[in-house]
Parts: sequence; C-alpha cells; structure tokens
Amino acid sequence: MTDGILGKAATMEIPIHGNGEAGQLPEDDGLEQDLQQVMVSGPNLNETSIVSGGYGGSGDGLIPTGSGRHPSHNTTPAGPGDEVARGIAGEKFDIVKKWGINTYKCTKQLLSERFGRGSRTVDLELELQIELLRETKRKYESVLQLGRALTAHLYSLLQTQHALGDAFADLSQKSPELQEEFGYNAETQKLLCKNGETLLGAVNFFVSSINTLVTKTMEDTLMTVKQYEAARLEYDAYRTDLEELSLGPRDAGMRGRLESAQATFQAHRDKYEKLRGDVAIKLKFLEENKIKVMHKQLLLFHNAVSAYFAGNQKQLEQTLQQFNVKLRPPGAEKPSWLEEQ
Repeated sequence: MTDGILGKAATMEIPIHGNGEAGQLPEDDGLEQDLQQVMVSGPNLNETSIVSGGYGGSGDGLIPTGSGRHPSHNTTPAGPGDEVARGIAGEKFDIVKKWGINTYKCTKQLLSERFGRGSRTVDLELELQIELLRETKRKYESVLQLGRALTAHLYSLLQTQHALGDAFADLSQKSPELQEEFGYNAETQKLLCKNGETLLGAVNFFVSSINTLVTKTMEDTLMTVKQYEAARLEYDAYRTDLEELSLGPRDAGMRGRLESAQATFQAHRDKYEKLRGDVAIKLKFLEENKIKVMHKQLLLFHNAVSAYFAGNQKQLEQTLQQFNVKLRPPGAEKPSWLEEQ
C-alpha cells in the first residue's frame, strides 16, 4: 500500500548497522522505550486533565477540568474578547503540540541511526558534493587567513621602507661626503614603497574577493545544505513512523491514523525533495561562480606578485588596470631601480 509513496527517486535507504565500537556502547533501554512510546503517537496533548507528577505519573494526581470543582455562582457569559483569547491560545497550543511531536520523532530517528538500529535515505552523489564543498571551504579559509597575513606583512614592510627612505633623505642633506650614496638609497626606498602600495592594493583585492566567496557564496549554499539535512531527518522519521503503522492492525481507528500519517509523510517528502533540488542547483552555480572568480583572482595575484618582485613597475600598474583594481594616481614615470641595473 505504501510502495508508491515510499519510492526513493534517485535516493536509497541505507541500513545503519552497529559496528564493533558502537556495539560496545552501553544501551539505555529505558530511554529507548520512553522515546518509542512518545513518538509513535506523540505526547497525548488532547487530554483535558492535568497530570501532577509529570509524564507517566500515577492517576492519583489527576485533576478533572470539568468536574470536582463547585460551579461558580457568577455565571457571566463569555464576551467576544474571551473567544478571541481562547482562539489564540488554541493556535499556540497546536503549534507547540506539532513542534513537540516533530521533535520527538526526529530525536527517535536520530538515535536509531546513531545506534545502528535504523535506516537513513542517502543521495550518494549529492552527499559527495556536499562533503567536497565543506572541504573546499576549509581550504579556502586557510588561503584567506594567509592572504590577510600577507597584507599585514606588506603593510609593515611599507611602513619600514617609508621610514628608511626618510632617514636616508635626511642623512643625504646632512652628510656631504655621502650625499650621493644616501640619495640614491632614499630614492630606491621611495620607488619600492610605490610598487609595494600597488602590490598591496592587488593583494587586498584578492583577499576581499576570496572573503566574499567564502563567507557569503559558500556559506549561503551551506545554509541550504543544513536545511536539506534537517528535512532529510524529518523525512526519514515520518517514513519510519508510517512503515511501523503499516504493520499494525487495520481497525477503523488505525486506518484513520494511517491516512493521517501518509499525508504528513508526503508533506515531508515534498519538502525533502524540494530542498534536495535546491541544494543541487546551488552547488552547480557555486562551482561555476567559484571557477570564474578564482580564474580572475589567481591570474591577478600571479601577475602582480611577479611584476613586483621583478621590479617591473609598468607591468605591475598594467596588471591592476587589466583587472579594474582602483588605486590612487601613479606618481613619476621613472622606471624601477631594478630595470636600470
């Protein structure tokens, strides 16, 4: 009866068997039985009695809400405000009830998977892509951290070179016998500072682009992945619930519960399928965007670093113009000191 509903459509249920290590873990049978009892039908929130002593307490603490109390002599009819308040309270009660049932069912499913007594639906290809994305994000975060460290070192180097150039220039004015030597060293430091500022601009642009890719684009996709994984757990929880009900007796009461479980399961299946499709689409677009962005950024980084350490000021500036990296207007068009050698 449930074969059509429980079709996996490119997914499969993989039984989870306990391995040697899991088999050695202590099992809390009482906890498992309590979870089983609560999750088959959910907490019995339709009762109109209040139980003192908590769930599973004795019947001695029952306080009937419709009897056992003397009726009030003040029988003022309920007004419209009371009806609205009761309606709002009822809605909140239903929300809490549904949340509680869903939480218990998902907890039961999670424990079943963890202790090797249940099965989970797995899309092997999609799971592989998700794991690859998480690994790629970790590696890109490492590149981002190193790139930020490089910008900090470059900035410190520029500050030192600028101060050294000023010191050489001052000594050139005050040391006539070494005026020429101090002079061209001061000029060299100024040129190095100019090229360093250009390189720093390129590296900053590189770091900013990697940061956007990691913290926005990849993170957005992983947020959808988290929603998909939560929907998968719900889907399997209600699938398992439906399978258990299908094995039970077929009396009138059970048929009603089975129809309700089928409808709920179908809703969770639709949610799971939609999010699975969303993840697949986002992973595809992310891969395309990553290749496009990184092709540009890696070429920029390579050309800028190569030109800087070759002392090719013109090529360095052309590289930034090629990739539309905006810097302040260049100074004198004097070639780098390395080009003069």
